[in-house]
Amino acid sequence: MDKKELSERDICTKFITPAIVAAGWDIMKQVREEYYLNDGRIIVQGKMHTRGGRKFVDYLLSIKPNIPIAIIEAKDNKHAVGAGMRQALEYAEILECAKMLDVPFIFTSNGNSFVFHDKTLLSGKLETEIKLQDFPSPDKLWGMYLKHKGLEEREELEIMEQDYPVQDPKKTPRYYQRNAINRTLEAIAKGQDRLLLVMATGTGKTFTAYNIVWRLLKARVKKRVLFLADRNALLTQTKTGDFSPFGNDIMHIIKQRKIDKSYQIYFALYQGLTGSEDFQNVYKEFSPDFFDLVIIDECHRGSASEASAWRDVLEYFKPATQLGLTATPKETKDVSNIDYFGEPVYTYSLKQGIADGFLAPYKVIRVSTSIDEGWRPTKGLVDKYGNEVADRIYNLKDYDRELAIDERTQLVAQRITEYLKAYDRYAKTIVFCVDIDHAQRMRQALINENADLAAVHNNYIVKITGDDEQGKRELDNFMDVEERFPVIATTSKMLTTGVDTKMVKLIVLDASIESMTEFKQIIGRGTRVRTAEGKTWFTIMDFRKATNKFADPKFDGKPESVYEPGPGQPIIHDVPDPKPDDIIDEPEKLRKYYVDDQEVSITHERVQYYGPDGKLITESLKDYSKKTIRKTYRSLDDFLQQWQDADKKRELVHALAEEGVLLEDLREYVGENTNMGGKDIDIFDLVCHIAYDQPPLTRKERANAVRKRDYFTKYGDLARKVIASLLEKYEDEGIAAIESTAVLKVYPLNQLGSATEIVRAFGGKNDFEAALKELQRTLYDIA
Repeated sequence: MDKKELSERDICTKFITPAIVAAGWDIMKQVREEYYLNDGRIIVQGKMHTRGGRKFVDYLLSIKPNIPIAIIEAKDNKHAVGAGMRQALEYAEILECAKMLDVPFIFTSNGNSFVFHDKTLLSGKLETEIKLQDFPSPDKLWGMYLKHKGLEEREELEIMEQDYPVQDPKKTPRYYQRNAINRTLEAIAKGQDRLLLVMATGTGKTFTAYNIVWRLLKARVKKRVLFLADRNALLTQTKTGDFSPFGNDIMHIIKQRKIDKSYQIYFALYQGLTGSEDFQNVYKEFSPDFFDLVIIDECHRGSASEASAWRDVLEYFKPATQLGLTATPKETKDVSNIDYFGEPVYTYSLKQGIADGFLAPYKVIRVSTSIDEGWRPTKGLVDKYGNEVADRIYNLKDYDRELAIDERTQLVAQRITEYLKAYDRYAKTIVFCVDIDHAQRMRQALINENADLAAVHNNYIVKITGDDEQGKRELDNFMDVEERFPVIATTSKMLTTGVDTKMVKLIVLDASIESMTEFKQIIGRGTRVRTAEGKTWFTIMDFRKATNKFADPKFDGKPESVYEPGPGQPIIHDVPDPKPDDIIDEPEKLRKYYVDDQEVSITHERVQYYGPDGKLITESLKDYSKKTIRKTYRSLDDFLQQWQDADKKRELVHALAEEGVLLEDLREYVGENTNMGGKDIDIFDLVCHIAYDQPPLTRKERANAVRKRDYFTKYGDLARKVIASLLEKYEDEGIAAIESTAVLKVYPLNQLGSATEIVRAFGGKNDFEAALKELQRTLYDIA
């Protein structure tokens, strides 16, 4: 057979794979074919969702499992040998090789030869065409890799060549986790002793840390490890979760300030090592060089502050390599993670996590009330407790901090409840309030709005704050994926960070949030994806304009150090260390007024969606969709032509969804703004109506128009019945239901005879497929 007639898969099997094997690559241990880089971005369609296309490389070559150094992009022989290079470089960009050269060797092939793209330039050229039989061996590429990285000393090689732990295939590190692990080890191998990993909430920082520790211990480069956190729950979760393969014999949680020096891996609360003056030096029972690796979890929580107790511990164990983990590095004039740890060795952002489909996207509902711009008391107004309210204009930053208005609290509770009733009464919800007092009043307002469920389930709504022991006991249940209750948690600061709330589907912001770090941590409470349990996206309901921070470049951009230490002296910081075990919500010392009998109403509500570029779509859904569709299809005729030419209409619809055109939400919009039900409108008509101002037709109107034509007369009796059934199927379910021959196997078509009998009624398989396409064309020929 002519090589040009072979498929891409045949080219791989007959030419590329044999060339790789001949060069000495172990096909079972070092070669992964069709290696998927991501899960595909989650695209929300009303209450439904779909996935964007997954990206994969044809071949990923690794010197050892999880230590990749090369990719190969294959094309069929109709393409030039280097035709796949642009695509391969795009995939390399995802693998981060463009900047840090994690995977510096890129090949393309059409079965005739290879084009070798060498980012190290050690081969002498950036791109070279080489023969199939000249594909480089593993030793050659590994040697080039190590030379370029400057990792050729014996100890460096021991670190880099150390195996990953043998893991359940379902727990194999994702590409970004592998990047973080390998980069950290490279940095340690080169002697770097202060390191920072920045990974978005929900992307597996602790799992990444486990893999780092495993390889360092097995390589005997590190012998004793201290894992620092600021909550007992985090220590237990780490020890019994991701770190459990180490076994209890070598792991120990330091409790009650009792020191045992017989373990290798220690877990401790930093406040358990410092604390009161009587125990200030408890960590000094260890020698300064006892630990050679210290990991600081959630290191944005004060570890880089000169005045922090964290700093005392870190300074004492100064000889150790210190690794900070955070989703949100803290950079202010007083506190800097970067100043202490250095620039991140690796960053995996929320934006990239959503683009890859590993994190959940969100939509934002911004609610404005009639008093957002200000409220002023009438002269001599006395609050509920007999205090005369100070005469001035109060605004969003004052509400519930200095002034509590009952009607506003009730309005917020009412809107939250309306949303949950329309969506899911059991959707896990966190309501972030100004302080403990506000959280208590919000809990009561929500109980009154949800009296039917709250009366039956006394833990349907709970307050989880630092002062509430009963509420804190419910925290584990709130985080548990399998526990239905509690459903709604009101809080202030306690749930902002370090709490793994996998099933949270609604985050309510009813507190002004000044800190970008705090804002990002709050958003992180909703980013977990739990597809099996139905959690693929979440909603943010904002009553305080806090989501304006999404437009700030700092939200998902590179952190920049703005630390300004005083000359020769540490700065006195206004960021206190958290108290033991959790953050205690301290009541404000300001006078607070409590008023009622005030008129408050919702004046405006705006829904914003997460766009394909990682930014919120700020214009109306209709305007954004119209602009996007017209950018892709410049005219109605252009769209009609491509619609008719598309073998699978669902692929065209999917492509629009990738661009942020949410057809199910458009269907709802059209249904509300026309005299017909949106669910009955054909997808084709949705697009034509929104983008080209065409009057929409229902599927029934299109099907009836076909029935009125002399369309059936050329077919026999059985074929006419099949066409009639196909029209009914289209009318009920839409065009996607009749796009393939698989429709013959489902009701009502399967009642007319076997698939073979039905196809024979049209003359044969090709004739049936032609009839199917003609029916689809006829449906959309009707204006």
